[in-house]
Amino acid sequence: MKEHKGMRPQDVVILLKIIAVGGQEWYNKDLASQLHLSNSEVSESLNRSRIGGLIEDRQRILKDELLEFLVYGLKHVFPIIPGRLLRGMPTAYSAPILSDDFVVDHPYVWPAKGHATKGVAINPLYSTVPTACEKDSKLYALLALTDALRIGDRRDQVVELLTKRVYSAV
Repeated sequence: MKEHKGMRPQDVVILLKIIAVGGQEWYNKDLASQLHLSNSEVSESLNRSRIGGLIEDRQRILKDELLEFLVYGLKHVFPIIPGRLLRGMPTAYSAPILSDDFVVDHPYVWPAKGHATKGVAINPLYSTVPTACEKDSKLYALLALTDALRIGDRRDQVVELLTKRVYSAV
């Protein structure tokens, strides 16, 4: 077994993608293609997640453990540092899943070409996230909720929504 040298941001993206896929069968190459990663990145990520106790067997996400990590550890391990105002893809409280329930002074956006929303730039967990989310609304919702947790405001409502989505297999 390989040594565990800590989680990487793409590990969270890959785990959330597996949840977004639901009960459908998938292969590493499918995840790699849909997330714009290499096959080896996916393989190494799944190995780290297995060692970290977030995935079991080949495809079974340990949802309680993943939620615990997302709710209590994510903002410390992968903090958000707000950037300048620019146009991008809405995320966190500005994303469609939360925008009706939350009002923010300035929208939060992932820097991404082709999007008209002007807001405070925050870096996605991984650089390919905006592109992957354009084609996967379930993944987009999960990652937007995750960004809301990383920001840290109004956590109770976000945790409730994220928990429902994780356990209902979106």
